[in-house]
Amino acid sequence: MRTKDSRTVLRGLGRSNAPRLPGALSEWNRRYDVGEKPTALKLKKHFNAIRREQFPWTWEVTKNASDQPILDLGKAFTAFFTGKARRPKFKSKKRSKPSFYLSNDQFELRDHRLWVPKLGWVNMAENLRFEGKVLGARITRTADWWFVSIQVELPDKIPEKKAAAVGIDVGLNRLATLSTGEQVENQAFLKTALGKLRQANKRLHRRKPGSKNREKARRQVARLHYQIVCLRQDVLQKLSTRLVNCYGIIGVEHLHLKGLLKNRRLARAFSDAALGTLVHLLESKASQQGGQVIKVDRFFPSSKTCHCCGWTWEQMALKDRVFVCQNPSCPYVHFPQDRDHNAGQNVLREALRLIGLIDQAVSGTGSDEDENLAVDAG
Repeated sequence: MRTKDSRTVLRGLGRSNAPRLPGALSEWNRRYDVGEKPTALKLKKHFNAIRREQFPWTWEVTKNASDQPILDLGKAFTAFFTGKARRPKFKSKKRSKPSFYLSNDQFELRDHRLWVPKLGWVNMAENLRFEGKVLGARITRTADWWFVSIQVELPDKIPEKKAAAVGIDVGLNRLATLSTGEQVENQAFLKTALGKLRQANKRLHRRKPGSKNREKARRQVARLHYQIVCLRQDVLQKLSTRLVNCYGIIGVEHLHLKGLLKNRRLARAFSDAALGTLVHLLESKASQQGGQVIKVDRFFPSSKTCHCCGWTWEQMALKDRVFVCQNPSCPYVHFPQDRDHNAGQNVLREALRLIGLIDQAVSGTGSDEDENLAVDAG
């Protein structure tokens, strides 16, 4: 069985000014330091014992708001002790996202409405898009908008076999260049909205701390950031879905994103392009559709190598956007090629070689013939 999250906007929820819960992590660390073996159930029992006297305000909201974080902490330590995750650390009050979890027996869905304990019926922007067993819901706040992510269990679909294969060269000038010649431009949403963001941040810092005008300015900055995120996610989601539905084998470069982000001149551009998010979406969606994503080593000279004959342009610079093969016996010796298109074809050949569908990355035959052979072999 697979699960699907349906995320929609909640209408009518205001800001939450409730005090924060006591630190379950600090209590866990205290017990662990004195030689005890803390568990989520022990912490939950201890909290319920002192809840009425020390934290009476927690009775004004649903019990899931206080119980589920303790259970999540237990899962986090279980993952840490098994070596699957890092040790849990304290959340930042400034950067943490307000949210709480509701189990499937603690809420009710009816058309476009959601019933929340202690709150009542809340309107949703849309109906639930999936039909299946509802497992739970998590309500979050982003830029003063409230969202609910409802987890639904759906039956597994039989993936369709797709014979086509494609290589993708990702970059900053173009978000993606396919081996088929298709080009996807980089929209650079952050760069486009940078002027508005600067003005909004100046307006925020000129306001008096604690005033209503400062709160209005803070909301405007948060909404601008959220708008940029939504625009970027829309492009990446649609592109990854289309590629996964059309191709069964997708070859991409294994980029060292942490190293690229250390370049102070290109860090913002790489973050704006979200290349790592694109690769992650391709991997997750391809596994559901029965396809596979093959990562080519980042040291593979895809841009410097001719996809037809294998000649390597050692002195190729970043400013050279057109690839010119100097091999006299190459059919493309008199035909300049687009740099990214040539790299996409090399990524495709290397990906097919890694999974054993072709014997070598570059052969001496024509490009179109080899590509047809590679697609038929897939």
